[in-house]
Amino acid sequence: MECIFCAAVAGTAPVHRVLADEVAVAFLDHRPLFPGHVLVVPRDHVETLSDLPPALVGPFFARVQRVAGAVEAGMAAAGSFVAANNRISQSVPHLHFHVVPRNPKDGLRGFFWPRTRYRDEAHAAGTAAQVRAAMPSDPLPPG
Repeated sequence: MECIFCAAVAGTAPVHRVLADEVAVAFLDHRPLFPGHVLVVPRDHVETLSDLPPALVGPFFARVQRVAGAVEAGMAAAGSFVAANNRISQSVPHLHFHVVPRNPKDGLRGFFWPRTRYRDEAHAAGTAAQVRAAMPSDPLPPG
């Protein structure tokens, strides 16, 4: 069975990308906590953070950092939540970091958060465009 995140990286799964380069691909979560909830995955298939080659840790986290800033700016959020599960509660066995826009009194408490859906494809595409537009243009470290 093909990894759905590998398919997203390859461009064969329908996702709304906000970043794609030689190190990582970032795209909207199809069941977001809030609009602008992005998943950042390494281009190469690794299952957990422990499996990420040491040489890619810095370049990969530079992408996570960039996406976090873009999500906050693009969604006019006061901050963000950045997290990953390792094996337990990891719905797809491909390393991925959630970047979720946050605001005071947004209703999230602890880690039991209700998921939603985008209203339609246009809403998802527009949200992805907002995050892409807020992505800094300065170069990233090579991977």
